[in-house]
Amino acid sequence: MATAKTDEKILSTFLDLLSRHSYEEVSLPLIAEEAGVKLSDLRARFGSRLDLIEAFVAQIDRLVLDDADPEMSDQPARERLFDVLMTRLDHLTPHKQALRTLEKAALCDPGLLLHLNRMAVNSQNWMLAAAGIQIPGVKGKLVTQGLAISFARVVRVWLDEADEGMPRTMSRLDKELDAGEDWLGRLDKAQKMSKPFFRLAGKVACRISGRRSRRRSGSDYGADVTPEPGGEDLAPASA
Repeated sequence: MATAKTDEKILSTFLDLLSRHSYEEVSLPLIAEEAGVKLSDLRARFGSRLDLIEAFVAQIDRLVLDDADPEMSDQPARERLFDVLMTRLDHLTPHKQALRTLEKAALCDPGLLLHLNRMAVNSQNWMLAAAGIQIPGVKGKLVTQGLAISFARVVRVWLDEADEGMPRTMSRLDKELDAGEDWLGRLDKAQKMSKPFFRLAGKVACRISGRRSRRRSGSDYGADVTPEPGGEDLAPASA
């Protein structure tokens, strides 16, 4: 049974290999060999390279959540989210080369890109929670997907930036959050404008449903009527 220490060793080895090899070259046997574990032990904890990536994303999520700054709680939502996402980049910094490898592989592999997007959306749910932002329903799903795409754009800038102060990265994050706020405002406006239409559509649907119910009820009533005694004699003999 793999221990937490073994898990950490396997994950660290995987990330180190990604910083030195292409994604295609980092096979499961190579990971097991470099980590000094049996292939069966690797299988017991991580069934695939995607499982390893997911474990890495979850690890970063936990680090960001642990680093949440309580002094930001009285700041506007946008500033809280900016702080959370910059904290995430800080924790990603030691793995910059591994992330470059993953990005390059995803650009050539639509399947991998879809898996990474799923992980990113789940991760951004936690980032919003860390910033104290909660948006329920379909609107929340749209916002989370949009944030995942926006953060991916920020990461591309960050991967190419050598300046430790990250001025270009912070500028891009500012622009992405500005665009997100603008999009959210337009979405809210569209929702308000569409409310009368949906209310009318709901009323029409209820009326149609009510009419159908009454028709079915009338039909059922007619089918259940019991003829009076002797009534059979009124029918034609051929019936």
